[in-house]
Amino acid sequence: MTVKDITLEIEKLAPLQYAEDFDNVGLLIGNYQTEVTGVLVTLDTLESVIDEAIEKKCNLIVSFHPIIFNGLKKINGNTYVERIVLKAIQNNIAIYATHTALDNSFKGVNAKICEVLGLKNKEILIPKQKNIKKLTTYVPVDEAEKLRQTLFEVGAGNIGNYENCSFNMQGFGTYKGNQNANPVIGKKGELHTEKETFISVIFEKHQEKSILNALFCNHPYEEVAYDIVTLDNTHQNIGMGMLGELEKEMDETTFLNFVKKTMQTNCIRHSKKLGKPIKKVAVLGGSGSFAIAAAISKGADAFITADVKYHEFYKAENKLLLADIGHYESEQYTKNLLVAYLTKKFPNFAIILSVKNTNPIHYL
Repeated sequence: MTVKDITLEIEKLAPLQYAEDFDNVGLLIGNYQTEVTGVLVTLDTLESVIDEAIEKKCNLIVSFHPIIFNGLKKINGNTYVERIVLKAIQNNIAIYATHTALDNSFKGVNAKICEVLGLKNKEILIPKQKNIKKLTTYVPVDEAEKLRQTLFEVGAGNIGNYENCSFNMQGFGTYKGNQNANPVIGKKGELHTEKETFISVIFEKHQEKSILNALFCNHPYEEVAYDIVTLDNTHQNIGMGMLGELEKEMDETTFLNFVKKTMQTNCIRHSKKLGKPIKKVAVLGGSGSFAIAAAISKGADAFITADVKYHEFYKAENKLLLADIGHYESEQYTKNLLVAYLTKKFPNFAIILSVKNTNPIHYL
């Protein structure tokens, strides 16, 4: 079992292309071809986590937060980041981070928060833009069905709850090959007209390599005519935050106490209570104040997130209950999610949940 084998499965859950542009995700330290002795899953990679990996004979750490976020110009042990990187390299430990790739996954961080809180009828709070691409190509009529099915098999044509979606139209294509051409249909040097099917399908951007491979391997022409464009359409199953509903309405005090107990947090900072029942709840693990307006626009009664600044509490606008439960507390179950996922994928391999509490914040 190599590092690549493990990370390929993680990227089925959270493709790296889902990550935000500012982020640093993927294999941060190590080699994809390294044989893995064990996997340690953590929220943060600290020196104590490296020690735990050494003790438990794990040479791959799967971390939610990336230990290397900004560029390192020196690695001499003067900062905690440099010390962790040095220690990992010295002990041949690979480090892989998912961060916002998992944040944007429909089965990721925020889905886990919804699961813990028992929220139903989940939907993405802020669907991600420019994550959908469209392929158009032209193929002889008799080959159209075969090519369509091949594209569907590698993930093209999925729209929400529908699959095998495409648009097709028949027409006539023309071409004339030069002396170096080797046309499958027609003769070089002669203008040829062929009855063709125009095929148009959409796909998620992380699938582009496999989509093109399927197209080139299964299209009959020597030269394949095709277009790929990025769409402005949002993807309803990819994006930041999530919206769900409680089984039963709660008053605000009961709700806050429920969240405090369920999310195992020592305190909750919240906006003023409005005297309204809580049923529809928005969640966004980590620093989520940028999504306050989205939570309001989606009709949330409450919004659970972290790292809300003083003036950002005003943005609740007396329209919802804004609850800051703490950064670590909002994301703490992420490592459980990853362990459960990887254990299912590799049932006979050592996937270990780190026992280290990496929360840097303490309460008096």
